[in-house]
Parts: sequence; C-alpha cells; structure tokens
Amino acid sequence: MIHPVLASFLQNTSFLDVLYIVAFALFIQGLRGLSGPTTAVRGNRIAAVGMGIAVVATLLNRGEGNWGLIALGSALGTAVGVPAARQVRMTAMPQMVALFNGVGGGAVFLISWTEFRLTHGYSHTATYIAIFSLFAAIVGSVSFWGSNIAFGKLQEILPGRPITLGAAQQAVNLLLLALAIAAAVDIAAGDHSEGVFIGMLVCAALLGNAVVLPIGGADMPVVISMLNACTGLSAAATGIALNNPALIVAGMIVGASGSILTNLMAVAMNRSIPAIVAGGFGGGGVVEGATGAGEHAGTVRSTSAADAAIQLAYASRVVIVPGYGMAVAQAQHAVRELTKELEARGVEVSYAIHPVAGRMPGHMNVLLAEADVPYDQLREMDDANPEFQRTDVSLVIGANDVTNPAAKNTPSSPIYGMPILEVADSRSVIVIKRSMNPGFAGIENELYYDPKTAMLFGDAKSAVSEITAELAHI
Repeated sequence: MIHPVLASFLQNTSFLDVLYIVAFALFIQGLRGLSGPTTAVRGNRIAAVGMGIAVVATLLNRGEGNWGLIALGSALGTAVGVPAARQVRMTAMPQMVALFNGVGGGAVFLISWTEFRLTHGYSHTATYIAIFSLFAAIVGSVSFWGSNIAFGKLQEILPGRPITLGAAQQAVNLLLLALAIAAAVDIAAGDHSEGVFIGMLVCAALLGNAVVLPIGGADMPVVISMLNACTGLSAAATGIALNNPALIVAGMIVGASGSILTNLMAVAMNRSIPAIVAGGFGGGGVVEGATGAGEHAGTVRSTSAADAAIQLAYASRVVIVPGYGMAVAQAQHAVRELTKELEARGVEVSYAIHPVAGRMPGHMNVLLAEADVPYDQLREMDDANPEFQRTDVSLVIGANDVTNPAAKNTPSSPIYGMPILEVADSRSVIVIKRSMNPGFAGIENELYYDPKTAMLFGDAKSAVSEITAELAHI
C-alpha cells in the first residue's frame, strides 16, 4: 500500500503538470533527433521515455481506476505491436507506418464514440467539448479508413493504380463530407441520437476510402504523411475534449510536423496537396514520357555486369542513385559491398537521394543506414544535382520517375516541373532495372533512351552482386 501522504503528492495536479512538461520536452527533443539517421535511434528512445512519463502521469490521475481494462489493453497492444515491429522488413516499413497510423485514427474515433455514449449524447456537456469530440470522430475515421486503403495499395492487396468514379468522384467526396459535417452540427445543436452519430462515422469512413482509392502509387508517400497529420490533429482534438495535456501536445506535434512534411513532399513532386487529394496521378496506364520517347525513340542500349564493372572500375567519381527497386530486392547490403570494392580502388562514391524515392519520406536513408553506409556519403537532391556534371558514372538502381528528364524537358508530361535527380548530366549512366516497365507515374523514362545510358536488366541485388564479383577479377 502507498502511504496516503505519498499518494496525495503523486496525484497532486501540480506534480502531474510537471510530469507532463517533462514529457513534452522529451517529445520535442526526440523529434529533433529524427532529423538524421545518426541520431534517429536516440531520438526514438528519448520520445519513448517521454511517452512513458506521460502515460504514468495519466494513470496517476484521480479519475483513472479501471485498472483491469487498462492492463488488458496494454497487454494486447504489446502482444501485437512488438512482434509486428520486430519482424517487419525494411521494404515493408511504409505499409507498417500506414497501418499503425490508421490504428491511431481508429482509437480516436472509438474514444469519441465512447464519450458520446457516456455523456448521453453530450448532454450537459460544454459545446466546445462536443465540437472537438465530433471533429476528432470525423477526422479520426477518415484517417483510419484512408490509412487502411494506403496499406492495401502498398501491400499490393489492392491495385496501385487509381480506383475512381471518374467525373463523379469529387462530387461524391463533397457529398460525403457535407453529410458528415451536417450530422456533427445536428449533434452539437442538441440531437442525442446515436443513430445520427453512427451515420456520421459511416459517412467519414466512406470519405476516407473515397479520398485515397483514386490516388495512385506515385503520390502515396505524400498521402501517408497527410494521413499522419490528420491523425495527430484528431488526437489533439480528443485531448481537448478529455482535458488531457499529453494528447493535446503530442497530437499537435504530430499534426504540425506531418503537415510540414506533407507540404515539403508535395513541393518535391511539384504537386499541390489539393491536386493529390483529387487523385488520378500515378499508377495508371502507360503513357509516353515525351515525343521521341518509348517506342518512338529507337533502341535501348543494354550492357552486362562485366562491362558495367569495367566502366565503374576506371571511373574517378561514381554516384549511386537508389530507388524502390533497390528496396524491393533488398539490395542495400550488396550495394554497400560494391561501394567498398570501388573505394578500395580509389573511386570516390556518393549516394544521391531524392525526397520521394521509395514509398515514404526517408525510405532510402533508412535502408542505406541499415547497410552501414556512412551518413556523410548521402547527398540530398539539392546538394547532389550540381555534382552530376563532374560525375563519371551514375549508377541508377531501381529509381525511375525521380530521374526522368521529361520532368524538365516535356511540358505535356504529367511530371513536368517535378524536381528530379539530374543524372543525365553525368558522363555516362548505368541503369539497373528488371524491365522497361514504367514507374509509379506510369510514363516512360526518357533517360533510358539517352545514348550515354546503358541498361542492365535483372534483379537489383543479383545485378549488383555480379558487378562486384566482376570487379574482383579486374
């Protein structure tokens, strides 16, 4: 038994506020640590400690007491979450993030539903609390169902191409949004009907599906970030409704950082967020990248692992451009071995990273860090592009749309204006790719038809390993 004096101190409001403040400081410090691979692990641990303190502070609150349910929920969450996080492959991390984000949105709308039932439809509840709870219910439901669709597309359970109602899509989206808001207004005005609340959740659920289904694979990194921001904002609204400082601050941090990241990603793709939500880009049918591209451009020059090894061995400077093809093949360790072999020959090697390479922000950085690639060899797009002009060989491994010169040269291209890695400025280019199939944007890559480009067809991991083996014999 805890001494009554100690128990009184531990449950004192001022003491709990101090714990929350410490937790918030750790959240922010942890977020700062996520700015780079070298500090990311430490940042996650710091933020985890902060969340632990916030949980303890919440449990010490005098209003908490259903310890059996709390223990059961914690046990179930741990039993599911820990094995899932430990076993997931790095290539599947984007869909894991989408799924976990969806769980957060689902928890929020279930809490709002529970609050509605416990207060008998917000009877004798301040109007602002009802408004924030209803906001959390709608946004949380949209985030939950939208994240599930994103997971399905990334996991290839659903087609990566846009699934749309055509011209009626936006009208349907607006109708569902209007119905959800109308139901929320009706409840906030005094309607205590649970049927109306459930109808609001159903409209929000349909809206979440309807918004994400028409979005193609090329926009999926931005969608994940946007849904993450929505979950954060809905959690903050729930915190206001429950008068829980931890939820308010943590939700606002997630919402703000997710919104900033979404905007940065959209700028990196030269896409507006409304255009992304409107859907229709990426994953569609194959279209020409430009006049003179594709079947109209003549032949593609292919090469062998032996010829690629010779070209790399006699280069002074090599830039490796990783993409989702490297992630799918789990080729990062093979790429690291190739890098070591080249560096042993005095070749200067660096990596050029596009902001939206892969399927989520930082995907390539995480994969390369897993293979112990030195962080100082990674170059972000703005730093990498000026260096291509003095690069002897650019080795493109599974990257497609982010290297397509159509983004600069072809106004009619759907990716025109998107900042790209300007590998075409290199003296020569080697592209490792399974086939000539297009990337997520569904357009042909003009780079493949450039006379200075050689295509090495095959699995990225096998192709890189073969090049490394050939280097050993030169």
